[in-house]
Amino acid sequence: MYNSFGNILRITTFGESHGKMIGVVIDGIPAGLKIDTSLVQAELNRRRPGQNAYTTPRQEGDQAEWVSGIFRGKSTGAPITLLVPNQDTRPEDYSEMEDIFRPSHADYTYWEKYGIRDHRGSGRASARETLARVAAGAIAGQLLLTIASVEVLAWVQSIGPIQINSEKDSYTLKEVEGSPVRCPDKESSDYMCTYLDSIKGKGDSTGGIIRCVSRGVPVGWGEPVYLKLSAALAQAMFSLPAVKGFELGSGFAGTQMTGSQHNDSFIKDDTGKTRTETNHSGGIQGGISNGEIIDFRVGFKPVSTISQTQQTLNKSGQEVILEAKGRHDPCVVPRAVPLVEAMTRLVLADFALLNLSRKVI
Repeated sequence: MYNSFGNILRITTFGESHGKMIGVVIDGIPAGLKIDTSLVQAELNRRRPGQNAYTTPRQEGDQAEWVSGIFRGKSTGAPITLLVPNQDTRPEDYSEMEDIFRPSHADYTYWEKYGIRDHRGSGRASARETLARVAAGAIAGQLLLTIASVEVLAWVQSIGPIQINSEKDSYTLKEVEGSPVRCPDKESSDYMCTYLDSIKGKGDSTGGIIRCVSRGVPVGWGEPVYLKLSAALAQAMFSLPAVKGFELGSGFAGTQMTGSQHNDSFIKDDTGKTRTETNHSGGIQGGISNGEIIDFRVGFKPVSTISQTQQTLNKSGQEVILEAKGRHDPCVVPRAVPLVEAMTRLVLADFALLNLSRKVI
């Protein structure tokens, strides 16, 4: 398996959903960075299960244990290691799935590839592994603020057929966190909650879209030809569980525009700074950041483990009926908001460090 991500800033994650712990080793953080571990814990709390009626009822404290790489509140330059014990494990909930492949799940592909799979909550295929990414992303976020005052914020743009009413890019973290589904538009949030209540009552699941903006990214981050910033962000998002789509800037809507409509004209703002009049490029041109807000959307499929009766196959190739038990989110999108932010921060922090090596002066 590939369990590492990044170039200069590189993370390696480990652990299974119902194993002893989840952990991450973060390598490449420069020495002397002030690290506020309480901010890391706050991000873990945003991701953890059992937050409200729209998340899995699994109860995990997700308290981080710091093992190495930090001394007197600063990074030492050595690898930073963090562990989070699993507490509310119930592997017996998954006993019926040991020999059965869930439709649209990684059960079948893991089994065919490795000849063995951890059926207890899906092992490494579980979204529980993402808490390690969130912890690493929180540290990367502190590095970004130190290097370039970069801020990353994501929110829910849609759940199922319910779309956010406003398309503005100026929401705040307070507005996002004020919604149980992390949709900062109050009316849209209420509609989404009603829809999720209906889906959950039917034992079904649904997907949705997360929008993410990064403010303060300077011109020049990105490594053409094969390590473009846009490509790295897409890879990072597709590494998350349940992701099926990525759109930067105008995305697929841009295919229906003419060049004269889509081109972002350059202008000088009141301070004399070069800007673009529009942002159809999503803040990236030629794989390099252009100084505008980096703006993209990530599409998540419905959760594949549902409590409705489904026809499937077992390891012997026999047709069987599955009615899955266990504790699952009816929609991963609200809890995936900090995941999208974390992976974005990891990519941007890595590219910030890469960019520091590109000029002599």
